[in-house]
Amino acid sequence: MIASTTTVLTMVIYGAAGFYLGIDLPHAPPDHRMHLPLRYGWGTQADAVELLSAAGTFLAAVAAIVSVSNIILDEPAGADAVLIWLSWVAGATMQIAAGAVARRKVNEAEKL
Repeated sequence: MIASTTTVLTMVIYGAAGFYLGIDLPHAPPDHRMHLPLRYGWGTQADAVELLSAAGTFLAAVAAIVSVSNIILDEPAGADAVLIWLSWVAGATMQIAAGAVARRKVNEAEKL
């Protein structure tokens, strides 16, 4: 399955979309209202978006490093390849989700 040109092209496009959406997070216009600190210290939704983006980038990068090290060290892939692929997909999906949430928030803030 991985040797298929269509599969490789789909993975490249999905990874590029995740990288762009997760790294290039738009920022909402400044809010001049007074913000009260959160009682339990969970942070804001913007912090959650940035954390989701950073975690997705980290997970995708670790999956890429493990994949390249398996190629260089000529280790058998087998079940490791599925785990690496799932980690990479999860990281790219986290990046896409973070970018989508951030863009939605900016659009809502601009409408106000």
